[in-house]
Order: sequence, then structure tokens, then C-alpha cells
Amino acid sequence: MYIRVFFAFFAAVLAAPPAVTIQAERLSDRPVLRPAAPPWMEAGAFNPAAAMVDGKTILLFRARDAHGTSRIGYAASADGLHFKIDPRPVLEPAAPYERGGGVEDPRVLRIGTVYYMTYTGYNLHDAQLCLATSPDLRHWRRHGVILPAYHGTWTTGWTKSGAIVPERINAKWWMYYLGTRHDSDGKDRDYMGLASSADLLHWTDATSQPVLERRPGDFDDRVMEPGPPPLVTSAGILLLYNGANDKLVYGPGWILFDKADPRRVLARSGKAFMRPSLQWELVGTVPNVIFLEGATPRPGDALDLTGYYGGADRYTGAMRIRISVQ
Repeated sequence: MYIRVFFAFFAAVLAAPPAVTIQAERLSDRPVLRPAAPPWMEAGAFNPAAAMVDGKTILLFRARDAHGTSRIGYAASADGLHFKIDPRPVLEPAAPYERGGGVEDPRVLRIGTVYYMTYTGYNLHDAQLCLATSPDLRHWRRHGVILPAYHGTWTTGWTKSGAIVPERINAKWWMYYLGTRHDSDGKDRDYMGLASSADLLHWTDATSQPVLERRPGDFDDRVMEPGPPPLVTSAGILLLYNGANDKLVYGPGWILFDKADPRRVLARSGKAFMRPSLQWELVGTVPNVIFLEGATPRPGDALDLTGYYGGADRYTGAMRIRISVQ
């Protein structure tokens, strides 16, 4: 009897999902980037990718002009809070799939000596997930649309927001992304997909369905969108992502995927770890938005991050994110 109870308890402990705890706090009540005088960023400076280069924080941010066209700007900081912005953007709309709407919402990851930037190309009709590479974060080579809209294994609409896992798993590279699907109730919703690649340049869907199930009534029941590139931890692949409910209030959560199978969810947050509350998060081009897109490690701990987020699709804020995975 006691032996059976012991083994049942032991099996339950082994089967328990890993525990993830996140503590987040704003590093400033003011934006670290905001719209400014140059015409190319007079309507917004938000949704940045982030990287550390020679001890400095580099933000590649989405800049929007008064006509609604987006470009990618470059900003550098010695302390992670006070940034100097380059006078010209580092990527401007040029390809047919970018003209009109622009280049939006980058994520950046360094692999070897190359920076890989996923971004959204928007031509006023279609938003599609694109890729560019650079040796220095300033000079970019386009590689085109990597996951076309309307042509996925399950997507019926746009594609966006590619977050590449920073190391090979099962001899492949993996990327979480957003795809829009027309659901059976007649509504379009943004789900999370998974793609794989042999060379980081050519990508295909790795699943026939989204990797996250929709949870009606939760903070992410309308949108499940990847944030910064994932972290590979001892417990699994930790992805910080952005959820939005049916009222389109945005806030970040987390998912832990299996390192042996990036399609398999081990654990998932039940609520956002930060919600919009400051005036510039509540009021802007799109109200009620905290959209986490870039993150850099703080000195001494890979799970202690400075996260950079878009506020109301107009400003950029900074937060400290302390992660515990057990």
C-alpha cells in the first residue's frame, strides 16, 4: 500500500511541468524612445528589436511617418535607457512587398558573425514575414519573403513576427511566428506557428496546425504573437510572447516548449506579466498596448533581462524581466 502511494507520488512529481516565474517592473515611467522631428519618425518610434554590441544597447525600432509608412531606425545607448538615434533609418521600404506600408516590427538574433533580422513587409494589401542579414546592424541584405501570406499549412491570412531559436535542435533551425487564420465562427484571429530551416534563409511550416491552442476568455484569446528571440534554458525553450484579448488589450506572457521537440508545449502563463497602465501605453495610435519585442541580458545573468516594448504603437518603454525556471 505505502509502496504504491510512494511510487504514485514519485511519478506525479516527475510528470509535473516545469515552474516558470517572471517578475517584471518598468525601468522608467517615461518612454525611452518617442516620436521626433525627422519626418521619417514623427508619428512613432516603437516596437524595437534589441542587441548588445561592445557593451552598448542597440535598438532597431519601427519608425512611422505622418503618412503611415514605416522604416527601421537605429538607436544606441551606454546605459540602456538614454539613446542616441541615427539621423537616417537603416532599412527603408524598397521591395514591392514593402512599398506603401513599409518595413515593420523587427526581431534580431546574432548567429556566428551574422545578424538575422525578421521583419514584416507591408504593401498596404498584404503583411508578410521577411528576412534580412547584416554584419553590423547597419547595412542589410534582403532575402525576401520567407513565409508568404495565404500559403501556409494552416494560415489563411497574413504572416508576421518571426522569433528564431538561437541554436539548432534536431539538426534544424526553428522559428516561432504569427499567422492569421479565419476561424469557423467567422472571425480572424492571430495564432502562433512554427517553421523550420536547414540554412536560416529558407523556411517552411513545421506543423499542420498552430502550436498554441486558443483559450477563450484569457488574455491571449485574440492574439498570440512571438516577442523577442527565445531563450534556451535547462527546462526548455522559453518564449516571451504578446497576447491580446477580445478587446485588443495587449500584454506579454510566456510559453515553455520542449527542447527535444519545439512543437510541444510544456507550460504556459495564465496571465500577462505586465499590462498597460501609463498614459502613453493606454493612449496612442493603437490604445492599450504593451508589445514586448526586444530583450538583452543584464550583466551576470542570462535570465535577468532588459525588455523593450512598444507603448500604444507610438512609444518605446523599458522593463526589467527576472525569470526563474525550475
